Amino acid sequence: MTKRNQYCEDCGNPLSGRSDKRFCDDYCRNHFNNKMKSGSNNLIRNINNALKKNRNILAGILNEENDTAKISREKLLESGFLFKYGTHSYTNKKGNVYIYCYDYGYLKLDQDLILVVRLKNDPLDKPNSIRG
Repeated sequence: MTKRNQYCEDCGNPLSGRSDKRFCDDYCRNHFNNKMKSGSNNLIRNINNALKKNRNILAGILNEENDTAKISREKLLESGFLFKYGTHSYTNKKGNVYIYCYDYGYLKLDQDLILVVRLKNDPLDKPNSIRG
């Protein structure tokens, strides 16, 4: 049986050993795979990281006893919160729009005050919700 690829797919050095070997060592394998994942998936990874960070910041504001708390917009920004990222929104009967990062959300009360909330029920549990 002949070897299909006689050179490392990352650095191009000649390969020795198994006939199905693609990389000369772990460094080249990791480098190649990281390079392949860094393109279009980099944007998705960065957005997911921002969403997780936002959720963790909101979760850190609330304790186990309270489902709501008020905080200044400035303190959220100082902690690294990015207002442009959220997973979904909810508009209540009064027309207030809550922005959520998974199970934690916020409502802008005025220019500087933010109400942080914890989702009590999953909106996907409702019979009329749209599921993917």
